[in-house]
Amino acid sequence: MPAFRQWYSVHLFRTFLALALALSASAQPVLYACASFTREYVVGAKLPPSGLFRRSAAGQWVHLGFNHPFLVSLAAGPAAALLLAAGNGLIRAPLPDGPWTVLTGEDVTELRDVAVDRAAPDTFYFAHTRGVRVTRDGGKTWTELGAALKRKYTEAIRADRGVLIAGGESGIFRSEDQGRTWRLAGAAGFQILRIEQSPHDACFWLAATQQGGLFASRDCGRTFENVGRLGVDRNLYDIAFDPSDPNRIAVAGWGPGVAISLDNGKTWRERNAGLPSAAVTSVAFDPAHPGRLFAAAHEQGVYVSSDSGATWTLEGLDGAQVRRLRFIDDASSQ
Repeated sequence: MPAFRQWYSVHLFRTFLALALALSASAQPVLYACASFTREYVVGAKLPPSGLFRRSAAGQWVHLGFNHPFLVSLAAGPAAALLLAAGNGLIRAPLPDGPWTVLTGEDVTELRDVAVDRAAPDTFYFAHTRGVRVTRDGGKTWTELGAALKRKYTEAIRADRGVLIAGGESGIFRSEDQGRTWRLAGAAGFQILRIEQSPHDACFWLAATQQGGLFASRDCGRTFENVGRLGVDRNLYDIAFDPSDPNRIAVAGWGPGVAISLDNGKTWRERNAGLPSAAVTSVAFDPAHPGRLFAAAHEQGVYVSSDSGATWTLEGLDGAQVRRLRFIDDASSQ
């Protein structure tokens, strides 16, 4: 019997491993957009399709869920769902197009960002105009973490195994005790608009600011320093690391447009040939196609480059104001 049990355990493990590998292989990176069509909108008129869009394998943009005028950020949540930071709360949107559920109450609105801790999928955070909140039970209950922040408004939040990096109107703040206490990590006095962590180096972080330029941390988010003149006196809205190349990074801004680094953030070059303007709100590298980059031009739609931003062509959502582009692994896209 012991020998049989050992054989059975090994056989069961191999079965589950094969199943997990099959599920992993079936998942494809799918591009999602938080977008609204308001360029020619007149108050009182019917709102054009706005909210969450998914780009199909054929390159078509499909509107999902409710017609929502104010989705600002998204993240992959637990149980094959997206988490959407919206004007009316945090929304759980099951994939591929399940019923939406608002996970927060009427006491909190105007969410700005959402993040999931990869070490604890049922633990996720959102930034809002009065601080930061966390759930550790998949959205059933929430705890406010912004009490220790002197300035409550928080625009960006990221989590990495219990360590939190938050960006507000007075700099970048770090918490090592799950939000009970915070300390200033850099960019003092600047409004932070976006924070991202490199998928290649967990200790390399970048933060985009309003008029202060780009700030970098290479010590796991403990300290951030300015990287130069990129974006100074302008607004930088988004950061994208290329999953296929640790040296390739893109930054989006109002004025710089799209700036690319090919040496892991040491130097930057603006690449806007083919874009309608140098006002870009979001960027995203395609994990399945090295060097392919998507960019959202302000109220001009989504553009695509197959050569890391050297040239651009219109890709879709023409006329849309896109607040966030993000690739999510999605097995339902098959």
